[in-house]
Amino acid sequence: MFFRSLFLVCCLLMSATSFGADYIVKSKQAGKVKSLNMAGLTVLDFHEVGQIYKVAIDEKVELEVLTRLHQDSNIEYVVKNFQLHALRAPFNPTKLKEQWANAKVRAEEAWQIAGNRGSRDVMIAVIDTGVDYNHESLKSNAVPGYDFRDNDNDPMDETSSKNPGHGTHCSGSLGATGEAGDGVIGLSPEVSIMPIRFLGADGSGDLMAGIKSIDYAIEKKAQIISASWGASVPRSQATPLIEAVQRADDAGIIFVAAAANDGRNNDTRDVFPANSKTPNMIAVAASGPQDEKPSWSNYGTAMVDLASPGLNIMSTLPQNKYGNLSGTSMATPLVAGLVALLKAQNPELTGRQIRSLLQTTGAKVSIETACNCRVDAASAMKALKEEKMFIAPAAATVLPSGTLNFEVVNGKAPFSFSTSNTAVGAINDSGLFTATATEGETVISVKDVDGQTVQSLAIHVKAPGGGGGGGGGGECPVQDPALCEALCQIMPDLPFCNN
Repeated sequence: MFFRSLFLVCCLLMSATSFGADYIVKSKQAGKVKSLNMAGLTVLDFHEVGQIYKVAIDEKVELEVLTRLHQDSNIEYVVKNFQLHALRAPFNPTKLKEQWANAKVRAEEAWQIAGNRGSRDVMIAVIDTGVDYNHESLKSNAVPGYDFRDNDNDPMDETSSKNPGHGTHCSGSLGATGEAGDGVIGLSPEVSIMPIRFLGADGSGDLMAGIKSIDYAIEKKAQIISASWGASVPRSQATPLIEAVQRADDAGIIFVAAAANDGRNNDTRDVFPANSKTPNMIAVAASGPQDEKPSWSNYGTAMVDLASPGLNIMSTLPQNKYGNLSGTSMATPLVAGLVALLKAQNPELTGRQIRSLLQTTGAKVSIETACNCRVDAASAMKALKEEKMFIAPAAATVLPSGTLNFEVVNGKAPFSFSTSNTAVGAINDSGLFTATATEGETVISVKDVDGQTVQSLAIHVKAPGGGGGGGGGGECPVQDPALCEALCQIMPDLPFCNN
């Protein structure tokens, strides 16, 4: 192991001095990619689950190497590597308050309705900067995890001027025990917290390490992933990350992600993993004490699912400390904790079902999301315990001429579906909605055999908003525009050649 580690260190040193950009290469079949042996390319890492290689390419032969990679029939795609970052708003240590967020979402009432405060049978993977698992308010709920930043089994949160303890703070919001005398309590005080570290003390982390973190959570059978990080890159470049989120969905894991803190509309700006739009995704905007949207919180009808308290959130910090942080990073674990609390009552709930439950029971606010709502733990728990009928998805955006399947939860079949606006689409009694080419919105209604009737929230039919993490849905992965142009002359069908 020592020699293998030394070899990797040598490779990294070479890449720092002789090589230019890093890339992620996905193979169609492991061991069949002959072009990875070419001069000017060094393989830095391989992730078997995703069949992806991390490679460094000598900038002097970047065009030649990329051309050969794109021409290799055993390669599915090549994307430029990128860094993911913790999504915390600027820290203001002068604004310390009590746990207003728990009161706002009525956590205490939710625990009373449930008759419990969660279950340690529910495990949340906190993929972040690590967690101070020895913290007095966390240690009872902490379970072993892993550090993909340093590749060891110690995912301790390492602080710096850029990281006050981001992962530890997130963990307290979702699962602080409330056992410490002057501590804090999370949304699900009874829960298992598995820390997975891939973000360093500078708050950033490598794409490959982030993907490995997700697959580790899958391997260890987490039920929920809390991801308070992301990057604004084109969807084409984020493909390896989206595929990892999809693998989590295939494994039944609910993925709760921060919408980001640019104060921008995610419908027109790509942010991943939040914009993945997989069935398991719950993308979270932030709200303030008066249910206002903080200026820095991202939003979006199509890409952001709901809002949650994220301004001046009191929670745990490393070394048995406590403090306030702000950001969609703080809004996200509160939702993850609420998801865990709901899963403790009904382990069979899917991500799509819980997302719909939170949207249909949320408090209406003037924050632009799919539901224009902020989570309400008590209302969600009441609806769950009373087995109220609801429709999933409750809110959605469909492409013109696209389709969307609806399901009914807690209803008795057969069902009768209808739409309020036939100009934008039709729905059959199997729950299949087919949009027309006309943009607009509608509401789906359903009646079960006993005559119970429920409605969805707004279902939008509209074309994509033209997201672009810095410039469109498919950017050239090469830094030099001249090299991009030359590459497109050789292979004009590449997706970024049409921009």
